[in-house]
Amino acid sequence: MTGFIVTFLVGVVCVCLGISNMRGNISSIHSYHRSRVSEEDRIPFGKMVGLGTIIIGCAVIIFSGLSAISLYTENQIFILIGTAVMIAGLIVGLVLSFYAMIKYNKGIF
Repeated sequence: MTGFIVTFLVGVVCVCLGISNMRGNISSIHSYHRSRVSEEDRIPFGKMVGLGTIIIGCAVIIFSGLSAISLYTENQIFILIGTAVMIAGLIVGLVLSFYAMIKYNKGIF
């Protein structure tokens, strides 16, 4: 049971960080990326990375909820669906974040 709560809280933290990034506070992003983003691109960069982070956080929250349902109903289909949602959310969120880094930083590394 505590695994679901921890997973849920990780998702909530990701969503909160994403909201913070979307508002222009990019302090949670690695200093390498912060230093390479111009002042006028700070807001659009934060919005794109923040949206990616929110998508990842929501996917983790959905996975946690469906895993808990699976435990209580003893039906493994919920874990399968939750895993698919989490993988899709991770891919979409990471692609969006990497796109923002490439667009505004001229590279990921």
